[in-house]
Amino acid sequence: MVDEQRVADPGPLGLAGFAMTTFCLSSANAGLWKGAGVAAALSLAFFYGGIAQLLAGMWEFLRKNTFGALAFSSFGAFWLGLYALVYWQKAFGANPSTGIFLLAWTIFTFYMMIAAMKVNMAVLTVFVLLFITFIFLTIGNWGMVGAHSGMVKIGGWTGLATAAAAWYASAAGVINDTHKKVVLPIGPLG
Repeated sequence: MVDEQRVADPGPLGLAGFAMTTFCLSSANAGLWKGAGVAAALSLAFFYGGIAQLLAGMWEFLRKNTFGALAFSSFGAFWLGLYALVYWQKAFGANPSTGIFLLAWTIFTFYMMIAAMKVNMAVLTVFVLLFITFIFLTIGNWGMVGAHSGMVKIGGWTGLATAAAAWYASAAGVINDTHKKVVLPIGPLG
């Protein structure tokens, strides 16, 4: 049996992997740096957003944290799945499979957002912003290529806000733990 105190909190790792990968892809979706974020995002999608986040989810299982285990394992799989969608189908951008892929993740994020209402304000903020991001990206990637590029751009900007919120939650986790006191508040919920 694993003692929770003997397993470091994997939450900051999972949130950091999610934040950095989301930041890079969202910067491309928002039209910043002429799409330079796509290559960075896809590299991160495999390693940091994908594998590292998946591992964080497995460590959350050891800590008996169902929410963290499901969130990190699933979003690690999201990034690995996105990597596969892009490279194996040669289909990045607006196409029917991307819209369906994003719709499924919008649904998943919705019920995780409801569960996050019992975690803390920092994590709830990440899920609310992510849900909004997925709505815009799903609409933006539904149907004909380029037909809804404005929606993708809005999704990019809300994705940047999501990344910022996830970085904050990650920073709070590691800084508060390292300092053994609350330096960055997370807003506990009941």
